[in-house]
Amino acid sequence: MTWAEPSSTATALLLLGRGADPNTEKGVECPGDLPAPSDPDLVERAARAKAALGDRVFVLGHHYQRDEVIQFADVTGDSFKLAREAAARPAAEYIVFCGVHFMAESADILTSDRQRVVLPDLAAGCSMADMAALVQVEKAWDRFTELGIAGEVVPVTYMNSSADIKGFVGRNDGVVCTSSNAETALRWSFEQGTKVFFLPDQHLGRNTAVLKLGLELSDCVLYDPHKPNGGLTDEQLRAAKMILWRGHCSVHGRFTLDSVDDVRERVPGVNVLVHPECRHEVVTAADHVGSTEYIIKTIEAAPAGTAWAVGTELNLVRRLALAHPDKQIMFLDRNVCYCSTMNRIDLPHLVWALEELVAGRVPNEIVVDADTAHYARVALDRMLALP
Repeated sequence: MTWAEPSSTATALLLLGRGADPNTEKGVECPGDLPAPSDPDLVERAARAKAALGDRVFVLGHHYQRDEVIQFADVTGDSFKLAREAAARPAAEYIVFCGVHFMAESADILTSDRQRVVLPDLAAGCSMADMAALVQVEKAWDRFTELGIAGEVVPVTYMNSSADIKGFVGRNDGVVCTSSNAETALRWSFEQGTKVFFLPDQHLGRNTAVLKLGLELSDCVLYDPHKPNGGLTDEQLRAAKMILWRGHCSVHGRFTLDSVDDVRERVPGVNVLVHPECRHEVVTAADHVGSTEYIIKTIEAAPAGTAWAVGTELNLVRRLALAHPDKQIMFLDRNVCYCSTMNRIDLPHLVWALEELVAGRVPNEIVVDADTAHYARVALDRMLALP
C-alpha cells in the first residue's frame, strides 16, 4: 500500500439525483419562488443573473457538486481551497458557496466583513460535522480537566467540522487539518503535548496515527459522546495517545473489507484506491490511499488499460470514468452511494439565490459570530503556518 504525501488542499467531485424537497424539511423555507427542476430556462436564467451581477458575485463550487451547478462556478476545489479563493477576491460583494454549511462558515471566517456568504440551500449540511456538537465536545474536555490531563491534550479538528468546533480548537491551542496535511498536523501536535484529541472523523485520525506516525491501534481510544464518560475509563484516557471522536463520513464509512475482497476477485489486477476517511481495515487493504486531489491525480497519471476500484463519493468516480475511457474505473462497492447532503444544492436553488441577489435581497446568508470566527481563524492560521 502507498499513501499520498501531503499536498495542497484540494479534494472531491460530485453530481447527484434530486432527493426529497429541501423546502419542506427541517422548517427550511425559501422566500420567493423556487424554480421547478423541469424549467427549461434554468441554464439561461442562471447565466443571465450571474452576468447581471458581474464582478459583484463569486461562485464557488465544491468538487462534489452536480455538473449542472459546477458549470457556473468561478472556481472549483475542496472546502478550504474554496474558502481561501473567496478571501482572495475582496472585490466580490457576494460569495455564493455551492457546497455544505461548514464550508460556507469557513468562507465567512476567512473573508472580509463587507463580503456576504450565501448558501443556496440551508439544508445542505454534513453528517460528519453534525456528529460533533460543541456542548458534547466541551463536556469531554471538562472530563479531561477533571482527570488532570487536559494540559497534555492538543485538540485537532478536521476541516469537515462546524465553526463552533474550529473555535473550540482555537481557544484550546489546537489546529485544523485537512486530509492532505493530517500527518503534518499530528506531528506538530505531538510536539506540543503527549495526547491528541481528534475531531470529528475517527477514521482519518486513526489511519494517520497508525499508518503515518507509527502508533499502535492500542494507543487509540474512541470517545463516544452518547455513552457515560464517553465509554472510557480514567485509565484508558490516561494511557491513550490518540483520543478519537466517534464520528465518520457516511459515504466513506460504508466501504468494507468485503468490498475490497470482492472487487479483487471480480477484476484481477485491479488497483484499489481509497480516501483516508475509510475504515482502517479498508485503508490497510488498499493499494493507494490519499485525499481526493491525490485520487484524481493518481487516476490521471495511470497508464491506459489499468483497472481502478475507487473508494470515494460515487459521482467523482463516475466523472473520472467518463474522463478516462482508456482505463477501467469503477466504484469500490457494488451498492452505489451518493453524498445526499452535498446534493441539496441543485440548479433551481442556484438560480433562486442568484436572482434574489439581482433583486437586491441576500438569501440564506451564513454569518459566524465574531468570537467564534476569531478563534476558528486562530486554528486555521495555525494550520497555514505548518511546514
